[in-house]
Amino acid sequence: MSVEFCSGDIFATPEDVALAHGCNCAGAMGKGIAVEFKRRWPAMYKLYKARCQDETFGLGDVFPWPDPASPRIIYNLGTQRSWRTKATLAAVEAAITNLLAAAAEHQSTQIALPLIGVGLGGLPAAEVKLLLQRAANDSPIQLIVCETFESGKTPTCL
Repeated sequence: MSVEFCSGDIFATPEDVALAHGCNCAGAMGKGIAVEFKRRWPAMYKLYKARCQDETFGLGDVFPWPDPASPRIIYNLGTQRSWRTKATLAAVEAAITNLLAAAAEHQSTQIALPLIGVGLGGLPAAEVKLLLQRAANDSPIQLIVCETFESGKTPTCL
């Protein structure tokens, strides 16, 4: 379908919009946007950490977690081996491909996410944006990418 780049806060989207974020495969959510996911959904974090520990969540993988308290689905994307390493374009590309497949299975039509792999992941924004555009081009799922964070503000492209 499309990818839209905008400003805003992914947590200010309606509950029927799924959320996604890049994370490491070591079970740590101690920096960046991952901290907020851990704070808001501690049960999700516990399962994510267990998957990392038993090595069932790796680079390019997607761990979908339906929030039992709302219609929201959280997609955790394996983009970094650990919090000490940087993201790779190959891992981001595999994770986005797997995200779109998982979203189709869960009937998610919109997913809000930050510009994954760019901040703490260290990847060039222009390359990640091109990757996202190519991936979303043939998908019925809309990616809403908040490349500029504005606390509490509904993304401008919604």
